[in-house]
Amino acid sequence: MIGIVVSGHLNFATGMQSAVQAITGEQEQMKYVDFVESMSTDELEAQLRQAAKDVDSGEGVLFLTDVPGGSPSNRASAILMDTENVEVIAGTNLPMIANGAFERDGVSLKELVDILLDIGTSCIQDMRKELEAAMACEPEVECVDGL
Repeated sequence: MIGIVVSGHLNFATGMQSAVQAITGEQEQMKYVDFVESMSTDELEAQLRQAAKDVDSGEGVLFLTDVPGGSPSNRASAILMDTENVEVIAGTNLPMIANGAFERDGVSLKELVDILLDIGTSCIQDMRKELEAAMACEPEVECVDGL
C-alpha cells in the first residue's frame, strides 16, 4: 500500500486528519504533519522525512500539501529530489486526501497521482453554474428530483 503524508501551514494537516478520519475511519500508513509558527523549515523537513519513513512499506510515498510553493510543498519536493519512489501534489483538497486513502491499494504511485489530480480538479465547481444547469431542463426532457 502506498504511504501518504499530508502537510500544510498551521493546522491544515491535523484539520484534514479529523475530516478524513470522519469519512474513511482510521487509516494505516497515513501521517499528518503541521507546519506551525514555532517550527523552522529544517524541523519541518526532518518531520516530513520521518513521516515518509514511517508510512513507506516499499510501494512509495505520496506527499499531499496545501499551497504550491509554500514551505511544506518545497520541503516535500526536496525529499522528492533525493528519495526514490516519492511524489508530491501541492494544492491538495479534502476529496483528494480522502480518496487517496481509498484508492492507494493496488495502483502504482504514478497512477495514484493521476487519479487524485482528476478527483481534485473535478471537485472544484462553480455552484451557481451547476445549479443553473440543473434547473435549465430541455422542454422535452422531464426534470426529476436531484440532478
